[in-house]
Amino acid sequence: MARNIQSLERAAAMLRLLAGGERRLGLSDVASSLGLAKGTAHGILRTLQAEGFVEQDPASGRYQLGAELLRLGNSYLDVHELRARALVWTDDLARASGESVYVGVLHKSGVLIMHHVFRPDDSRQVLEVGAMQPLHSTALGKVLSAYDPVAHTEALEAEREAFTPRTVTDGAGFEEILDLTRARGWAADVEETWDGVASVAAPIHDRRRMPVGAVAVAGAVERVCGEGGEPRASLVASVRDCARAVSRDLGAGRF
Repeated sequence: MARNIQSLERAAAMLRLLAGGERRLGLSDVASSLGLAKGTAHGILRTLQAEGFVEQDPASGRYQLGAELLRLGNSYLDVHELRARALVWTDDLARASGESVYVGVLHKSGVLIMHHVFRPDDSRQVLEVGAMQPLHSTALGKVLSAYDPVAHTEALEAEREAFTPRTVTDGAGFEEILDLTRARGWAADVEETWDGVASVAAPIHDRRRMPVGAVAVAGAVERVCGEGGEPRASLVASVRDCARAVSRDLGAGRF
């Protein structure tokens, strides 16, 4: 069995200590409470402080939890609240459309699939929760790039790989797609990432009207698209209705 890393165990114990009891603790308090030498405790505290997990009061020299922990905690709650709010609506969308449904969020320079509803048939399917998708070619990625400034920057700065002959890789062309996405409120991927596969996505907003994710329907191009190769209007409407419903449940009100 793999052994735990002692320094990480000590850092975790230190954060738990600072999270309970008195608001601020001095170096001696931390060291004695955890049975550590002052030098060891000080080194761990300095590392945590450099990463933003711990802050030191300039006047007293005492330590408290830092703002970075709050940011990570809020991110955790936001993602889990998003999934919880999306469960019923995405199940309904999968039944109504007959296709797979995905909810994605920005993660680093891609789209993290944090919820996946299988296509409602007896076909063999693989759960894709935790998978990453590109920002520049997928419907989910285009929506996030259009509405989230951070995703927009990530997509522009990253190398935009041509997955199929239909993938748009030049910056100007990509910006045109994002302008169109914002104008109509949804994005499409018609064989730009995978041959034979098309998808439609719409943005999900929170109570601050900030984009927190996107929902998409994906399936065989002949089912998702109608004549002329464009996504079926009824499917687009269903995806947008789902995104609005999840947004309302997150406190965004009506869009």
